[in-house]
Amino acid sequence: MSMRSNFDSNLKQLKEMLLDMAYLSEQAIKDAMDALVKQDLKRAEQIIEGDNAIDEMEHKIDDKAILMLATQSPVATDLRKVIVALKISSEVERIGDMAVNIAKSTQHIGNEKHIKEIVDIPRMMEMALEMLTDALTSFYTEDISLARKCAEKDDKVDEMYGRLVRELMGYIPENPAATNQITQLAFVCRFIERIADHATNIAENVIFLVTGKRYDLNA
Repeated sequence: MSMRSNFDSNLKQLKEMLLDMAYLSEQAIKDAMDALVKQDLKRAEQIIEGDNAIDEMEHKIDDKAILMLATQSPVATDLRKVIVALKISSEVERIGDMAVNIAKSTQHIGNEKHIKEIVDIPRMMEMALEMLTDALTSFYTEDISLARKCAEKDDKVDEMYGRLVRELMGYIPENPAATNQITQLAFVCRFIERIADHATNIAENVIFLVTGKRYDLNA
């Protein structure tokens, strides 16, 4: 096998590993939201325990990428592909951490009756998930227009975050006994906003991969 073919084969494996890791993180945040809405404490615990698998995959991706850098000495676009894969795996791992944080908030709320039906928070999560899907797809297809589309949605998530937190805080004066629950729900909104930020970071890395230039898509 030629050096070129060997590098391409290893890069393909690296992308496949990243795809598997992204699937686990995406599933974790979906499950975390479902556990919150249904107050499923058992599932919340499973999400927390399952984070080790995501962490282990990040370590494997790191090891493979470092080995590629050390043994194949990629340059130019090839070098960017390996570096960007490393950066994206870090963002995906942090998204998995947000799933854990949401699950912990679910545990803190426990079986306390929700002060209102949890509807808007899942909608915010849906938007963050759309961003994540766009960002990851743009990486695999190297489609910078899709990467920019992802970032455009971030402002909407930020706007929704601000509105929901203000709404939640407004319940405290009339529901002081529910202060813990309200605070935890506000934390969940913050965690979702962070997921959207990580998706934007992935999109920025895709643009760097394709163009060799760094852009702040939140500017």
